[in-house]
Amino acid sequence: MIYFDNVYKRYPRGHEALSQINLRLARGQMAFLTGHSGAGKSTLLKLIAMIERPTRGQIFLDGVNLNNISNRKIPYIRRNIGIIFQNHHLLYDRPVFDNVALPLIIQGYRHQEIHKRVRAALNQVGLLGKENNDPITLSGGEQQRVGIARAIVHKPLLLLADEPTGNLDPELSKEIMQLFVRFNQVGTTVLIASHDLELIKQIGSPVISLQDGKVAYNGLPFTVNSDQYA
Repeated sequence: MIYFDNVYKRYPRGHEALSQINLRLARGQMAFLTGHSGAGKSTLLKLIAMIERPTRGQIFLDGVNLNNISNRKIPYIRRNIGIIFQNHHLLYDRPVFDNVALPLIIQGYRHQEIHKRVRAALNQVGLLGKENNDPITLSGGEQQRVGIARAIVHKPLLLLADEPTGNLDPELSKEIMQLFVRFNQVGTTVLIASHDLELIKQIGSPVISLQDGKVAYNGLPFTVNSDQYA
């Protein structure tokens, strides 16, 4: 599903965020991306989502070489990707329903299909019945669930999450992670950037660890050295 072939990312002022990245994530797999702050986790996710472009190397998504995709065609690639941010990025001047419906509206779905899919997505995250609420009236955990519903409403093949539990307490974090597990169980490929090593160990999915922009470890979570991230 995802293949990085000797990928580098250097920013204009010379900072090399990623170097010599070689990794694979199979279709239908769930994995965690870990590492200290500034290790390159967010940059790696942005490269997959084509928010950023690599300086060198090649990235393949579901067999498509992203280097060959023009800027005009990026929206078509993103139709297969759901993206979840730590800080929600919700539209606070619109109700929950409109926030979740946004990807479908952009893609030109009909009103009846939008209504059906939004309700189904909200049901999956436990927010059915709150579609008319303003996001500002919801708790932090509920706002994160709205962001997740928006990311899955178009049934993407790939789900990317950047520190989705970073602002939540441990109990809410477990609930959010279990949502990702459920999505993965029905075939969605999931890649999550997270600092929460204890929670990652509980899930048991493979870990890709970054250190100073390089892959330091790629395997099962119980062998990850947490001292690396202190």
